[in-house]
Amino acid sequence: MDRALSDTADSDGAGPTVEIAPTAIPLLAPRNGPVTPVTDPIALSRLAQAMGGSTSPIALDAERASGFRYSSRAYVVQLKRADIGNVLLDPIALGDLTCLQAPLAAAEWVLHAASQDLPCLAEAGLRPTTLFDTELAGRLAGLPRVGLGPLVEQMLGLHLEKGHGAADWSIRPLPANWLNYAALDVEVLIELRDAMEAELTRQDKLEWAHQEFAAIVAAPQAAPRIDPWRRTSGIHKIRDRRSLEIVRQLWLGRDDTARRRDIAPHRILPDTAIAAAAAAKPASVAALIALPVFAGRVQRRQADRWMQAIDLAFRTPEVDLPPVQLVLDGPPPANRWKDKHPEAAARLAVAREALAALSEEVSTPVENLLSPELVRRVCWAGINSAPEIEQILTDAYARPWQIQLTASLLAKANAATA
Repeated sequence: MDRALSDTADSDGAGPTVEIAPTAIPLLAPRNGPVTPVTDPIALSRLAQAMGGSTSPIALDAERASGFRYSSRAYVVQLKRADIGNVLLDPIALGDLTCLQAPLAAAEWVLHAASQDLPCLAEAGLRPTTLFDTELAGRLAGLPRVGLGPLVEQMLGLHLEKGHGAADWSIRPLPANWLNYAALDVEVLIELRDAMEAELTRQDKLEWAHQEFAAIVAAPQAAPRIDPWRRTSGIHKIRDRRSLEIVRQLWLGRDDTARRRDIAPHRILPDTAIAAAAAAKPASVAALIALPVFAGRVQRRQADRWMQAIDLAFRTPEVDLPPVQLVLDGPPPANRWKDKHPEAAARLAVAREALAALSEEVSTPVENLLSPELVRRVCWAGINSAPEIEQILTDAYARPWQIQLTASLLAKANAATA
């Protein structure tokens, strides 16, 4: 397929030069026609046999129901490879997809925003050995819009209709237009991968991308969050420990119900209700349902359960109440540095300015040059030795290309304010 873009690179080849096509061609359906999901384990086994022995890149995607279900499992998995065409898999009917792991192991997986889909693919029994992330490639290339639709339009001159990404993919049967949408998400992903590889090569960034992709594959499973209830919306307004305990007990009760029923927690009890109850500290069911966010029929029906959680919070011994703030392993939030740690704040300001200039120079977002958390850690420590900073970044799994670009810059920033 022709790429509707114009390369107007300067002689040094630096920076993005892709121009968005003035008129994109609508991509309305898969080239080989409608795709019916595979639901039969025997058909899945045949597909695994057909896919074996090839190292051709394979496009993958997954659809979840995050706004509707508690779990983050995949409810549809999409595949496309040149020789087998477009395939939709129904993990609900199939149970798991482990039989595809061996046939896919030697192939490069092509995904868009891989970190979003890899956990649910792993849950279904699929893990890559190599991959190419088109969304991350777009970021490294400095392209202005890196969503799948905009990137396909910029690089391939095709227009993908979006609109079902936030749908409830757990429902069955799935509407035909949803299946069409899912199939199109991988329809031109291999072509997009090739276009992005060419663009990264032109910018001398392909090795950066390879290091980033390898890091995604090698990344360990994320550790459980400490006190996940502290992410409740509105909790920043709550400053006393007893009220925080109400938040915790309501959050834990909601989470238990949501997990058992496999329903998104906010559909059981919204964060606004938890925060309101914590602020009001109601002493009875009548006081609880007098709060506007608990006045609806559904919440009134569940009021006794939520009041039990609040009563438990009232009975929690003082010594067991949660602290207002967690003791963090690392520097405090940067917005507190200016008053209490002005030297560190000055170092961070110089480092951020230098990183912003570097970002402009290499046409790559600052957050991709180096994790903001790592920048804060180095500036907090005040180390102005480039070798020492290189070791810190290496120990924190920064990629070699990132270390090469940023270690000396951070050392100079720290030295400039010493």
